[in-house]
Amino acid sequence: MLAIPLAMMLEASLSFLGIGVQPPTPSWGQMINVGMNFMYFYWHMAVFPVPALAVTILAASLLGDGPRDALDPTLKGR
Repeated sequence: MLAIPLAMMLEASLSFLGIGVQPPTPSWGQMINVGMNFMYFYWHMAVFPVPALAVTILAASLLGDGPRDALDPTLKGR
């Protein structure tokens, strides 16, 4: 479960650079890249996908870390 946020960041990074998924498939990295071209007039195209990606990665990280802390018997003594 903790590898999911890493995979999401990797996919978004590759899509931002243009070597990720192809344009018919939506990706947050691709949305940010396209929004950077229109930043002067349409700033919301680049600004809104960034917090959406950050909140989703944070939620996936916390969702994976919470049950691990609660159920891992080796962490009980810490």
